[in-house]
Amino acid sequence: MSIEINRLGIVGAGTMGAGIMINAAMSGMDVVLLDRDADTLDRARVKLSRYLDRQVAKDRITKDAAAAAGARVATATDMSALADCDLVIEAVFENLPLKKAIFADLERVVRADTILASNTSCLRLSDIAADLTDAGRFCGMHYFSPAEINPVVELIQGPATRDDCLRAADAFLTRTGKTVIACKDQNGFALNRFFCPYTNEAVHVLDQGLATTAQIDAIARDRLGLALGPFAVMNIIGTATNLNAVRNLGALGPFYEAAAGLIAHGTDNTPWQIDEDPAPLDPQTADQIGERLENAILLPVVEELAEGTATLDAIDTGARMAFRLGLTPGDMLKRLGPEGVSKRLGDFATAYGHPAPAPVV
Repeated sequence: MSIEINRLGIVGAGTMGAGIMINAAMSGMDVVLLDRDADTLDRARVKLSRYLDRQVAKDRITKDAAAAAGARVATATDMSALADCDLVIEAVFENLPLKKAIFADLERVVRADTILASNTSCLRLSDIAADLTDAGRFCGMHYFSPAEINPVVELIQGPATRDDCLRAADAFLTRTGKTVIACKDQNGFALNRFFCPYTNEAVHVLDQGLATTAQIDAIARDRLGLALGPFAVMNIIGTATNLNAVRNLGALGPFYEAAAGLIAHGTDNTPWQIDEDPAPLDPQTADQIGERLENAILLPVVEELAEGTATLDAIDTGARMAFRLGLTPGDMLKRLGPEGVSKRLGDFATAYGHPAPAPVV
């Protein structure tokens, strides 16, 4: 059966929900944006208006096209407004009981053929869908921030997700201009699985007094071809958000446990202090730190490849497009070769009391 998505519902009008709304409306989709707080809906409307005004000012769209996009969005505070939607994406904060309650309410409101999706960035789909009557129509759509601009969305197949649901979700994302990263249900999915440990390793280096935040950022930019280092990125997304994502990976083993400094900063959402002009490190120390940052990316990637969570092509595409990595995991694997990867990661994992990964083939 072919499912066509023309009317989108979004639960949650915060940063991510509003961004998804803008992306869909700009792509010609009718959108119903729902939030129980009217002020949050008003702020989302303002965000849409400002975005459209900027697009007109930059001659990217006409005034008529902007007006049409704005007219495609309806807002509501009552769940019944989503009754006729073909797809509903939940985009509230990462709280498992809240998400489960939202989907329980949705199942009582929407049609039997409506696709349900979560924008979760770190919770397992199997946990969210545990009480659904029909988990076959449920999938994950993890948009990367800002959702109205970032081209990447992880399309996550849950344990019970049907193929027709995935095909329809993929077609919807493609229609709205997104690059789809297909993956299976696993902590961290395809991309945060390695990016969060990379930021966490940067904090381990800082905790050990080997370098300052600015020095580590400089090494990361130079070694990985990044515009921003890990501490600058954590300040943008929020240390509390980063800590929450890292903690979600803790069940995967000792290597994934949050660094002490990240716990200290993330608990109060305290930003990192980053000097503007860091003193250069000696080349040997800089190389050791750079290698650790690479290893913190490679170890999770090798593990998820062995699990079948995602393909290397999908991981590399996401690394380039979502995180702007100049040196992708695939590049690292090719440069080191199977023996080099196994040697480096075996020693690296052992240092954390973590199991050595399976040999790379």
